[in-house]
Amino acid sequence: MMSVSVISPSFNQGRFIERTIRSVLSQGISDLEYVIFDGGSTDGTLDILKQYEPYLRWVSEKDKGQTDALNKGILSTSGEIIGWLNSDDIYYPGAIQTACDFFESHPGIDILYGKAYHINESDQPIEPYPTEAWNADRLRETCYLCQPAVFFRRRVVRQFGLLDERLNYCMDYEYWLRLSEGGARFSYLEQFLAGSRLYAETKTLGSRVSVHREINNMMRERFGKVPDRLIFNYARAILNSKGLNRQTPFRYAPSVLVLSIIYSFQWNRGVSLSLFKIVFQWITGNIPHSFQ
Repeated sequence: MMSVSVISPSFNQGRFIERTIRSVLSQGISDLEYVIFDGGSTDGTLDILKQYEPYLRWVSEKDKGQTDALNKGILSTSGEIIGWLNSDDIYYPGAIQTACDFFESHPGIDILYGKAYHINESDQPIEPYPTEAWNADRLRETCYLCQPAVFFRRRVVRQFGLLDERLNYCMDYEYWLRLSEGGARFSYLEQFLAGSRLYAETKTLGSRVSVHREINNMMRERFGKVPDRLIFNYARAILNSKGLNRQTPFRYAPSVLVLSIIYSFQWNRGVSLSLFKIVFQWITGNIPHSFQ
């Protein structure tokens, strides 16, 4: 059995973290190394962590955010295989064993990712996360890896370094892109491994404009250009934040077009024909599912 380390960055997730912990400890991995790096929670999280001290390690101290906590966790562990599970997400039974078995039988693979569900506050599936078979070019258009359903070898960290602590929302997406560009080998397993929590207060769902802006800035820095689909999504996020949506089509559709053009000039210094095509397909209701 390969050695495994699971890291959970945490901050004020007291209502969910026990379910996260149980989902890890119930995997039945005897020598599992499980660490939780907490950012100084004040909501009862620490009382829960104390109850599980015989089975995990935890640290609670002020940090620079989720990415900093995760990097600290990676540096403090030694497992050959690394899992990253946020303190409101869960593993499904057998997830870690499945990952270890796969890595043992595929020594050339660096990163394994499986299927996942978006789950609600009661752990019930809302919808499958839109994972896809591995395609490096497609990854530049959308992040189809669901972070809690990803496992990677420690040699990846030694070769490519830690996650970018400048990023607050898309640190995982940037990491997958960096690994892909560097030649790391990914493999997709069509098996449900994890549940990714989706509710109003989640960092990504509650800060959509900031999330899209950070992704676009990251793409511009990494590749020199932002895909049209991401610019289109940013325009929609801005309007949605102002209460405009498809229920107000005569204001919404033209505004999406205008903002898409404005931000295309901002990030790409011009507007491509494909951006107009995306907006037109969306307006007419013929936009492909992958662009929604």
